[in-house]
Amino acid sequence: MAHIDYYFSTLSPYAYLAGTGLEEIAARHGATVTYKPLDIMALFARTGGTPPAERHPSRNAYRAQELPRQAKKRGMALNLKPAHWPTNPAPSSYAIIAAQNAGGGDIGALAHGIMRACWVEDRDIAGDDVVRECLQKAGFDPKLADSGLLSGAETYARNLEEAVNAGVFGAPFYVVDSGQSFWGQDRLDELDLHLAGKL
Repeated sequence: MAHIDYYFSTLSPYAYLAGTGLEEIAARHGATVTYKPLDIMALFARTGGTPPAERHPSRNAYRAQELPRQAKKRGMALNLKPAHWPTNPAPSSYAIIAAQNAGGGDIGALAHGIMRACWVEDRDIAGDDVVRECLQKAGFDPKLADSGLLSGAETYARNLEEAVNAGVFGAPFYVVDSGQSFWGQDRLDELDLHLAGKL
């Protein structure tokens, strides 16, 4: 049985556009997944990336075309300029970490619900009320938003270190225990083929 370490940021529009593709692929192949939310800005700084605000205008102009195209291709709603972006990703990330540790709900639905709140619903995912609602909708105790903050912070920091050591430099990033890595929501098909033994 394959295992996938899923590195992502709750602020990433590309992680949002991955939708539930990872979960569907994992279920099809009987693979397990560990969700590893991380500080994407710190990851960029560590691996030679550039935050959107500091990129050349031509790169941001292309991003402004590509994101809506990818959303349309997948039949997904997307607000290119959400009201609360960027925001502090730590509270939502800690909640995902706490929920994964607690179990009992749908961790994929939680991660996607949080990113949808940002990129579709114009909600501030740093807000406790938003995080609690996403937890509840995904079948978790909303009180998880208030618990395990210290361990959540430690895991969040550790996820960054593990990402750097695993060669991760963006989000979403999928690292399979076979040693193969896949970067971007547009590489989910390749991940699927790899798990099927065809790639």
